[in-house]
Amino acid sequence: MSEQEYARDPAKARFAIIQLVRIFGVACVIAGMAIGARKIDLPLWLGYLLIINGLVDVFVVPKVLARKWRSPR
Repeated sequence: MSEQEYARDPAKARFAIIQLVRIFGVACVIAGMAIGARKIDLPLWLGYLLIINGLVDVFVVPKVLARKWRSPR
């Protein structure tokens, strides 16, 4: 989609942003699990932090954004 289409319909852009946040959250959880399983050589606390951050990005942030962007009643 072109930027003009997103400019005309803010709902499409908002939907895309929410989906990108969810995808980023899933990527964080996967990276955190890889760190926890010692597949990636980083501190264990960083893996746990990524898992928590990813879960918040998947379950909490999209609801907050949707509520913020809701049409007035």
